Amino acid sequence: MTDKEHAPLTASCVRALVDKLYEKRKSAALEIERVVKELSTANQLEQIKKLLKVLEDFATSQNPNTRKGGLIGLAAVAIGLGKDSCNYITNLVRPVVLCFHDGDSRVQYYACEALYNIVKVARGAVLPHFNEIFDGLSKLTAHPDQNVKNGAELLDRLIKDIVTESSSFDLVAFIPLLRERIYTRNTFARQFVVSWIEVLDAVPDINMLALLPEILDGLFQILGDNSHEIRKMCQGVLAEFLEGIRRCKNGVNFTGMANILIVHSQNSDDLIQFTALTWLREFIALSGRAMLPHVAGILSAVLPCLSYSDDTRKKVREAAENLNQALRKLVEAQDDQPTPTIDQPEDKQMPSSTTVQLEILSVIKVLQRLLGHETIQARVAALKWFHLLLVKTPNKTFRYIEEFFSLLMTTLADPSDDVVLLDLEVLSEISSNPSGFGDLPNVTCLSRPANDLKLNPYFTKLMNGLIDWFKKDKQLLEDRGAFIIRQLSVYLSAEAIFRSLAQVLLLEEDLSFACAMVQSLNSILLTSTEIYDLRTQLKELNTEESCSLFCCLYKCWSHSPVSLMSLCYLTQNYTQAYKLMQIFGDLEVTVDFLKEIDKLVQLIESPIFAYLRLQLLEADSNPELIKSLYGLLMILPQSEAFKLLRYRLECIPQINLTLALDTHKKKHGDERHLVKQINFDELLHHFLLVQTKHREYKRSQVVYKISNVKNLR
Repeated sequence: MTDKEHAPLTASCVRALVDKLYEKRKSAALEIERVVKELSTANQLEQIKKLLKVLEDFATSQNPNTRKGGLIGLAAVAIGLGKDSCNYITNLVRPVVLCFHDGDSRVQYYACEALYNIVKVARGAVLPHFNEIFDGLSKLTAHPDQNVKNGAELLDRLIKDIVTESSSFDLVAFIPLLRERIYTRNTFARQFVVSWIEVLDAVPDINMLALLPEILDGLFQILGDNSHEIRKMCQGVLAEFLEGIRRCKNGVNFTGMANILIVHSQNSDDLIQFTALTWLREFIALSGRAMLPHVAGILSAVLPCLSYSDDTRKKVREAAENLNQALRKLVEAQDDQPTPTIDQPEDKQMPSSTTVQLEILSVIKVLQRLLGHETIQARVAALKWFHLLLVKTPNKTFRYIEEFFSLLMTTLADPSDDVVLLDLEVLSEISSNPSGFGDLPNVTCLSRPANDLKLNPYFTKLMNGLIDWFKKDKQLLEDRGAFIIRQLSVYLSAEAIFRSLAQVLLLEEDLSFACAMVQSLNSILLTSTEIYDLRTQLKELNTEESCSLFCCLYKCWSHSPVSLMSLCYLTQNYTQAYKLMQIFGDLEVTVDFLKEIDKLVQLIESPIFAYLRLQLLEADSNPELIKSLYGLLMILPQSEAFKLLRYRLECIPQINLTLALDTHKKKHGDERHLVKQINFDELLHHFLLVQTKHREYKRSQVVYKISNVKNLR
């Protein structure tokens, strides 16, 4: 080795520089520092470049000791150059950074030490190489060798100081690298990345909020780290960002981050989920209706959270409830208006704050899916949203009514009473909402009178659907029939409901089902508090509508003789009740028939028929009532019901009873004007026809069973 070979370094300096002993390399570095100072003073720039080339070659040598010598030599050059090192920053930094990826941990450590000395001198001049330095440090901070980690951390702190004091940091160029590194799985590397985000956010001249959408997903990934320290650190950074968003909301890309938050609000990690829900709630509070395009996605994430019941997830549920309430407040009547087109003249276009509207169809599709969710709370919340859409945006919602009406009908079989109750409320809103009437004239109010309801095709569809459901699922009729019809009578007109159901049942071909349905409806009519007003109308029959309803019910109730008799008692048509009683002797008296009479006797003793029992004291005015009751007594076997009715009839004063049974002395009739206009003979004839159909139906069923038995043989 000659002096000329590595000039301007002497052979002895080179030997010391590549020696395996650190002390010799250090003395060589001091020699290089002296030489560089002299060259710099003499303005011998070419000699400095030659020296740098020699040291670069050393730093990339195959020999570890030579690489170490090259690194310490480059650091010595930087120190010797002082401020002038900025002119040679690429030659100084690049070889050192390459050694960050060396296979020898000692070389990596010396690379950290060398770059620390270079950066200490060059300061902000190294920032053009920041990405290379950051990339290397992000790996060294996770190095298994503690010495390397310590060296990297020391260098990292210095770089952070420089970035903090710099006004020329290129954040835009750095973000792609940060976005890539933020998805690291290593805990130490994650800590390194989060610490840098924290530092950059604290720099006044750097607006991290503008680029937050680029790194938000990665931050939420880190928030789920197994290390409590990392989670807490990341949580603090996110809290700072959220506070910054609150302070300067105008420059924040809310919609750019909304989908990221929606994804993480469905995370199984409680902290991630809670944080994402909290952010979404803040976004709605700060940006308002700008979040409307994301309502469907938010609902798909938030509604399942409403079912969390354990204490560990209580915070998540509360955050979800708050977010759901905030979302509901976003929906306004203006969302039902046509979306403004861009073709409108500028002076006639709607203000920008009102151009964002709710995407009804996407919300409906999410709600449809949530109606099948395994938890009751999610299904309840979905139904509440359906009701909100029907109330706030009826016109747009009714465009897609066929998309979900059948699903709402299916939901009536839900095992939860709360779900069924809300489902009925939604179906009632559909059946009575003016938007469901189409273009029919004079249907503009929400008073829901019976006549208007009949004009709504969805009311008819609901009634037909109920009959179909009860027919398919007899257990549903038994378990939920009364509950469903009673609740519908609260939301809609009981008169319209009973009239419509009666009209549908008149056309029912399954006569056994029709009979069971009539018996169920009759029980509801006579016992439910929700039907009180309708019972009062039928009891008095003082309007044309009530008389028309009676005739309609009479024809339908003809499927069940005992139910029909109770209807006559309810409407105080005792003469007709007595005529029915006379026909009962010609009917087939089955066990079920006797059970129905037993129920009727029990009803006669109930508060609903208190007026009927009082009329027994006026026996001379109501002889047919007494005769019909005696007729029931004669049909009944000597059971508890027989005793109950006999005791009641024994309470009639004897003199009144004698007058009542003496029908030859005085002919009685109904004094009500409108009742006199009812053609009872026609109604009675209809009853006989229906009963004839029942006998034929039962006979056909017996024949069918016999033929099946023969075929099996």
